[in-house]
Amino acid sequence: MNRSRILLVALIGALLFLFWALGGAELLTLERLQAERAALLNYRDANPLFSSALFFTLYVAVTALSIPGAAIMTLAGGAIFGLVWGVVLISFASTLGATLAMLLARYLASDWVRQRFGSRFKQLDSGIEREGPFYLFSLRLIPAVPFFLINVVMGLTKIRIATYWWVSQLGMLPATIVYVNAGTELAQISQLSDILSPSLLGAFVLLGLFPWIARIVLAWSKRRQLARQWQKPTQFDNNLLVIGAGSGGLVSAYIAVATKAKVTLIERHQMGGDCLNTGCVPSKALLRCARQAKTITQSGRFGITVAEPQVDFSAVKRYVQNAISRIEPHDSVERYTDLGVDVIQGSARLITPWEVEVTKNDGTSERISSRSIVIATGARPRVPELPGIEHVDALTSDTIWGLEALPKRLLVIGGGPIGCELAQAFARLGSQVILVQRQAGLLPREDQDVQALVQAALLDDGVELHLATQALSFENRDGSKLLLAESAAGEVEIPFDEVLVALGRQPNTENLGLEALGISLDAQQRPILDAYQASPLSHIYFCGDVMSDYQFTHVASHQAWYASVNGLLDGLWRFKTDYRVIPWATFTDPEVARVGLSETDAKVQGIAYDVSTYSLEELDRAIADGENHGFVKVLTVPGKDRILGVTIVGSHSAELIAEFVMAMKHNLGLNKVLGTIHIYPTYAEANKYVAGVWKRSQVSARVMAWLAKFQRWRRS
Repeated sequence: MNRSRILLVALIGALLFLFWALGGAELLTLERLQAERAALLNYRDANPLFSSALFFTLYVAVTALSIPGAAIMTLAGGAIFGLVWGVVLISFASTLGATLAMLLARYLASDWVRQRFGSRFKQLDSGIEREGPFYLFSLRLIPAVPFFLINVVMGLTKIRIATYWWVSQLGMLPATIVYVNAGTELAQISQLSDILSPSLLGAFVLLGLFPWIARIVLAWSKRRQLARQWQKPTQFDNNLLVIGAGSGGLVSAYIAVATKAKVTLIERHQMGGDCLNTGCVPSKALLRCARQAKTITQSGRFGITVAEPQVDFSAVKRYVQNAISRIEPHDSVERYTDLGVDVIQGSARLITPWEVEVTKNDGTSERISSRSIVIATGARPRVPELPGIEHVDALTSDTIWGLEALPKRLLVIGGGPIGCELAQAFARLGSQVILVQRQAGLLPREDQDVQALVQAALLDDGVELHLATQALSFENRDGSKLLLAESAAGEVEIPFDEVLVALGRQPNTENLGLEALGISLDAQQRPILDAYQASPLSHIYFCGDVMSDYQFTHVASHQAWYASVNGLLDGLWRFKTDYRVIPWATFTDPEVARVGLSETDAKVQGIAYDVSTYSLEELDRAIADGENHGFVKVLTVPGKDRILGVTIVGSHSAELIAEFVMAMKHNLGLNKVLGTIHIYPTYAEANKYVAGVWKRSQVSARVMAWLAKFQRWRRS
């Protein structure tokens, strides 16, 4: 706390001390007010303007300093100045005092509270930014809620001062009128409970609930008005209709049919979606082949001499395809049909809020109705509009699996997870790989120490990196393909044979009929939804890559639970999607796994943290395996063991992170991790050891000095 804050706290403390020491509390009682009423009226008559100004100033001071007695002063305002002028004085004085109290809380405590509990305030700030006036107005309408508490809590948020003023002015007005009116009848009041009888207090509570009730009614009315344009079926073909049979759609259909619901699942292309056919499964199979080639080249480290690996790209492709084929039955039409799902292969378009028109792959069409609908149409690779790109047959993560031969020179544009994984894989299989990344580092969502390890690994595998380089255009020159790019050193020309564009993914929201139903899209063409994954038509839900910032298979499955359950219970109950603990991994070598905050995130959000790091160079099992590179890094609340985020770089990181995901999900701190037995020798011991690093950092030098003295005493 800086000097000005200390002085302000001291001043407030002195004022409060003087108030209590001089008997101020005795003045703000009902008995004293009734006894002095006649004298106060005489003083008002003799000094009308001064008495009003003095009363206004005192009221502001009492409310700004949160001194008990505002209710008595409100009665006094009615008793001395009457209903109309009393309401005017008190309404503005109470609002000014409340605003000053809010500003005092913001100035004195906001920074400190945010440093200690910043992650918890992120959601609060988001809610206040969205609906702060609504919440504040509802609280102000209920006198039973202590106004000083509202002032303090709102001071810790980022609500605008002007907004706080006018909402408080309006929200406190009804209670002000009641109290001032009671003050005009002061002789008939023997205790404060005479004013707020149970019936009157109940009326205020109902008044406070009115905005919430009105919101529900308005939302219901809006949905009814939106849906009134179409005829709602009297009966439905399905309880749930799912569009898209990727991870989100399959899980949605599975959950629904498991609860004995009638379900139809529509897929226009391949069951299993991107994950099975062009994403997770084939890429991880390819990475396994590439890792095997790398293992052979490194066998000399282990005393085993073999020839350099000869890569048969056709055989590699067969291995990848075999992995897909072995997993494919899990997601097949046959399996889901056996489960009881009506699977239709074709394209779906929403015709009304409850009906879709399905154009089947055989050319026929059908209209199907459902009480609720889940849209899980996924996303596709984003291809930039670079000049000349149409002449170089650019590949994406969807189409690279169609390569017939290993590219001699593979250009990768994009240094995110997909770009890094595939760049490393093809380099290990024998391609000359050139990676162009617009940012200064790879994996821009990760910390710089993580980026440095991955960058070193790619360089070691022979990947040529062009960081902080902007792709400008493509050319076909004398039969050769070229990328023209620009870096700080100037313009460069990069020759290549094949180019992979890995610049993220865009949602598949076209041709679904969303706009006609009033479902709007944001700038990234994602549907605008509420916290329950629902559209303005509350029975139409979304899940997976079509709606999410987290484009991962496991997140799509997580969202699918909420979409399907909320859809099946529509109109009865809904569950807000829980995004508090979302893990992910990048399957480069070394792997990168993360859950929660990184150091970069914490700094950007202004969240205070302690960091504990354990190097895998010290881990026995990693040393024995020759994999002793990487680290486990844990961010915790300062002085506490509560985990804010974990980053693991190294072998088996995606498996090691699971323990921390469980810990964060169930609010288990590092003390619990440290107190858990881990098998020796395993990589999982790294999790326990990083908890030990944290524990040692919490022991002060003074405690250790006293402990040393205690042990010397025990030896004597």
